[in-house]
Amino acid sequence: MTQPVLEATSLRVHYETRRGYVKAVDGVSFSMDQSETLGVVGETGCGKSTLGKSILGILPLSTRIEGSLQFQGKDLASLPPDELRKIRGKDVALIFQDPMTRLDPLFTIEQHFIETIRAHEKVSKDEAIRRATRALASMGIPESRLKHYPHEFSGGMRQRIMIAMSLVMNPKLLIADEPTTSLDVIVEAQILEILEDLRRAYKMSVLLITHNLGIVAEVCDRVAVMYAGQFVELGSVYDVFKRPVHPYTRGLLQSTIHMDSKELYSIDGLPPDLVDPPAACRFHPRCPYAKEICSTRDPNWIEYRPGHFASCHFGKDFL
Repeated sequence: MTQPVLEATSLRVHYETRRGYVKAVDGVSFSMDQSETLGVVGETGCGKSTLGKSILGILPLSTRIEGSLQFQGKDLASLPPDELRKIRGKDVALIFQDPMTRLDPLFTIEQHFIETIRAHEKVSKDEAIRRATRALASMGIPESRLKHYPHEFSGGMRQRIMIAMSLVMNPKLLIADEPTTSLDVIVEAQILEILEDLRRAYKMSVLLITHNLGIVAEVCDRVAVMYAGQFVELGSVYDVFKRPVHPYTRGLLQSTIHMDSKELYSIDGLPPDLVDPPAACRFHPRCPYAKEICSTRDPNWIEYRPGHFASCHFGKDFL
């Protein structure tokens, strides 16, 4: 067995606010292997983006972080900012949701790449440009566009540029936070195909954060279902999609629209306030199968099948 690329143990990320600490990530444990794509799904506000940002260390200074994030023998959760800066962008990269808000409108694409590359390696400007050209070419963007500004590109082209910038340093782990948001389905398919090809070529691990279960089914090896700052189910895409254990996972899957859908389904209620989340199972106020034990005792994290985990008092009833 090879050592995991990333291993999180009892990770907690709590934001400080006037009302108290927001428990955005609250006791998450998982590991990722080389060349693996792990999808993280769940409703808005469940902690998915915070999980990605915690790996990169781009959180507010007042954030309280507990647990560990082991990456290449280093605990990212406790590294000082200077050490994290050396890893961020080079060994661990991030694709943001909206490229237009992440690309500096006063910088050309060439300047973006030069700044990114030379922040990690002492190379000449010409070498940085050569690397930028190769990275953009892999995205189907010609060298002639290097001198252009972000506003001169379409949304799909800007997202390709963001991906090229993320991959120009050949990272070992890529965090893709809603990489196809606001893109049409044709461009979305192109972006996903490019990511899959590059993952295989560079043996890169990908943490894909998304609301789109269809994308997860298409490109991921495993999927983690996140609710109220915690993982409620984790397993292979086949197991979680075809044989879900947790009621929340079942609700998400029922909410997707298929060609044979005759009516819309939704999960009643809203995700809880993470300053004061429900006791015990956090999904119990919305769960149609909830009983008294669900509000008084934390469910155990049980392996129902090899590699397929879930936390539900009545998980065996859904096998």
